[in-house]
Amino acid sequence: MFGLIGHSTSLEEARSKALALGYPEYAEGDFEMWCVAPPQLVETVHVTSRTGQVIEGAYIDSVFVPEMLSRFKTARRKVLSAMELAQKNDIAITALGGFTSIIFENFNLLKEQHIRGTTLEWERFTTGNTHTAWVICQQVERNAPLLGIDLAKAKVAVVGATGDIGSAVCRWLQRTGVGELLLVARQQQRLQELQSDLGGGRILPLEEALPEADVVVWVASLPQGLAIDPASLKKPCLMIDGGYPKNLDSKFAGEGVYVVKGGIVEFWQDLGWQMMEVAEMENPRRQLFACFAEAMLLEFEGIHTNFSWGRNNITLEAMELIGGASLRHGFQALGLDPARLGQLAAV
Repeated sequence: MFGLIGHSTSLEEARSKALALGYPEYAEGDFEMWCVAPPQLVETVHVTSRTGQVIEGAYIDSVFVPEMLSRFKTARRKVLSAMELAQKNDIAITALGGFTSIIFENFNLLKEQHIRGTTLEWERFTTGNTHTAWVICQQVERNAPLLGIDLAKAKVAVVGATGDIGSAVCRWLQRTGVGELLLVARQQQRLQELQSDLGGGRILPLEEALPEADVVVWVASLPQGLAIDPASLKKPCLMIDGGYPKNLDSKFAGEGVYVVKGGIVEFWQDLGWQMMEVAEMENPRRQLFACFAEAMLLEFEGIHTNFSWGRNNITLEAMELIGGASLRHGFQALGLDPARLGQLAAV
């Protein structure tokens, strides 16, 4: 059995979704109530692979909302409690999604293996970052040519290059053979280490990298107060919005700038669940985060281990393995809006 640990994008949204999911006490609760509320296993689902294999899974809402990020103890407790609930339900492999994965890594919860009377078994959990990195690379490789961008000559900026997903994307695209990698991140020491590991790539600040880039892969949150003139970007420019929450559309979308929601896949048939409606997917019956899909893929493949774990441990071999499984079982990376591509073709 696989598990997914997620959350809503805001308290307001969480309260409205709670009512729809049959939790009126949560819908009426204020912020302080949500801070102390325990996680809930809200839904189970059966998933059928293209191969005909059927698996069972469960969605656990961590009852976390982004407004809690400033409260370290609350955020820590929410993630660990949700993991404890998954383990107590004997779920073999569970994916951390959205901020739960970010909290786990940034707050170094590996040091917090004990929650109440439970010792968490790390092999039961995965961040899903390997599949996310592979999906983002597929989105670059498949969509850039549709805009007339030749990747062999293109400059590809990776914003958040030193993170777990960003560094994996850099390694994959370097092997693919893009024109030049532009490496963007906050910590210069890590950037220099990544550049050395890659044996190439050019380190640039964000404001210098964006105007040069034919393709921008965002795997970091937008800096507060960021002001970039879309007119300064190349035309066409492909942007893969791999951060969370996904909000590049409102910041950059315009003539000649094409934004793809990064790290999202679409299943080959409808899934009988409500859980992705909480995430406001365009097609919630089929679309889901690639990190969640990783848990499904590991269950399909019988790989019950923390496949994605720790910072910068993603290998190209692991990306190939999970990518092959993704295609085999019926997942497809989300692409450019067909309507916008049609407008481009008409020009």
